[in-house]
Amino acid sequence: MTQTYLFVPGNRPERFAKALASGADRIIVDLEDAVLPADKPQARRAFAEWHATADTSRVLLRINDAHSPFYADDIALLYACALPCVMLAKTESPAQIADVKTAHSGTVLALVESARGLLGAEAIAAAPGVARLAFSSIDYALDLDLPSDSPALDMAAVHLALASRAANLPAPVAGVTVALDAAVVAADMAHAQRLGFSAKLCIHPSQVPAVRAALAPSAVDLAWAARVQAAYSANPSGALQLDGKMIDRPVLLKAQRLLATTSLTY
Repeated sequence: MTQTYLFVPGNRPERFAKALASGADRIIVDLEDAVLPADKPQARRAFAEWHATADTSRVLLRINDAHSPFYADDIALLYACALPCVMLAKTESPAQIADVKTAHSGTVLALVESARGLLGAEAIAAAPGVARLAFSSIDYALDLDLPSDSPALDMAAVHLALASRAANLPAPVAGVTVALDAAVVAADMAHAQRLGFSAKLCIHPSQVPAVRAALAPSAVDLAWAARVQAAYSANPSGALQLDGKMIDRPVLLKAQRLLATTSLTY
């Protein structure tokens, strides 16, 4: 299960290998916000050269949005560099996904950053080739002129979680935390998890373990799940009680899902 996506600026090729060695599940070479307009051609060349010699099976490329003057050159790069997944900035419609797919045989991580993107979330999530939705909460707040603590951000996040589930996609990816403090990063991830998210975009390698720690089930939860599984194994066809509560199928499935996390590899 992919829990951590680490950004690395596309114009800093000396950091590409370091990012891959950071322990993040995926790295995202960023051609958009992290790269000034004058540096974008050099960033594309740097990525193409690195892609020709490196193992990029865990690498995504964040391309500029469909309305950007840099989009066509990014699409040309996708033709030349086969990747398993690409991140599309400012996704607002299934048509944008389809256009990326003309140059890209892999899947698309659709980054929702605007009111239009949120209103199109169900259609975007259901579009062929979409692997997952991601939420750029900072850009969304800018689009709607919201304060950083606005409850509207949580409403938008839940909407993306619902759209993802309805389309049978994995739970969406939470936006970046600008603070590097591990406690802040973990708290942000825990909050996003309560809203239906199961991964996070990271901007520094130090954030990766904090995200993992926040998503890991507690020892108490795992012990409870083990007892539920043991009770069911002892009586798989009868009504069950544990700690004075009935155990029905949804409870059993939740316990099994918790136990499955202990065997995941990243």
